[in-house]
Amino acid sequence: MTASLHLSGDPVELTAALVDIPSVSRDEDAIAESVERALREQAGHLEIVRFGNAVLARTSLGRPSRVVLAGHLDTVPVNDNLPSRREGEIMHGLGTVDMKGGDAVMLHLAATITEPRHDLTFIFYDCEEIDYDSNGLTRLELERPEWLAGDLAVVCEPSNAVVEAGCQGNMRVKLTTTGRRAHTARAWMGVNAIHAFADALRRLEEYTAREVDIDGCRYREGLQAVRVGGGVAGNVVPDSAWLEVGHRFAPDRTPAQAEEHLRQVFEGYELAVVDVAAGAMPGLSAPAARELIDAAGGEPVAKLGWTDVARFAARGMPAVNFGPGDPTLAHTQQEHVPVAQIRRCAEVLSAFLG
Repeated sequence: MTASLHLSGDPVELTAALVDIPSVSRDEDAIAESVERALREQAGHLEIVRFGNAVLARTSLGRPSRVVLAGHLDTVPVNDNLPSRREGEIMHGLGTVDMKGGDAVMLHLAATITEPRHDLTFIFYDCEEIDYDSNGLTRLELERPEWLAGDLAVVCEPSNAVVEAGCQGNMRVKLTTTGRRAHTARAWMGVNAIHAFADALRRLEEYTAREVDIDGCRYREGLQAVRVGGGVAGNVVPDSAWLEVGHRFAPDRTPAQAEEHLRQVFEGYELAVVDVAAGAMPGLSAPAARELIDAAGGEPVAKLGWTDVARFAARGMPAVNFGPGDPTLAHTQQEHVPVAQIRRCAEVLSAFLG
């Protein structure tokens, strides 16, 4: 059963309605149906396309520039945090931060801005919270890339209602060591592969993270051990072990440069890259980006983390994050958003686009 969404009303109430539609990754049918129906009924000035559980909408008014607004419809699994509830000026519930508040703002804009100063594309997509290949934007890149084209991308991920520019790159590497098995009662006859990580862990402990200023935004890098394993039994000296390390790197470095840096840090260890995603430069000098910054007021800040802005940056587009909610609350049971941030994002983007 599809829920009724009132797009031109209060975006705060629209946020609550979206939150109350469960939409854990791979189970977005109901919310996609509701979004599609609402857009077709209340935003007739838009071209609307359903693409799996992604819903796409756009204007074609011949404006000299196009702004793409993107937001994912899925959430992480429910954690006793549904339905939504309101306590004064705070709304609680799964997705209030990540990122149904941002989706509500986008839907409100889609219905209420009928004569935009830029042509507009709205992308509501699925499966962002799981693997990269399942992400709805991955399908779009492969099969409908024209829907991603524009002069500026605004990803309405939570950013505390301030412009967060670009994003960090992300890399995970696995270090491996080998030893020789022996009975732990005669440990001197073996070589402990886990103990061989002592120096690698020391290097991590002493590591000084690089800080980089780009377009006035300060990106702080990070390097952390995130998983470790090895050994076969409690009475056997382990002959193999592995250590997984996560690296967040500033967008002035390519993935290849980040990998080379890690090979220098962990010289002497066998190292393999297990996951990598390039970062995104801020691109704040682009005219449309400057207009958004002026509308938002204040100073933009660096996005410390990876978001889908990187996909748009890889296409040569400036891209920023701008949405309601504190990103540190994303994926927590305590997700909540000040309703004033939802309204502010709607007002800022309406002034920028309308």
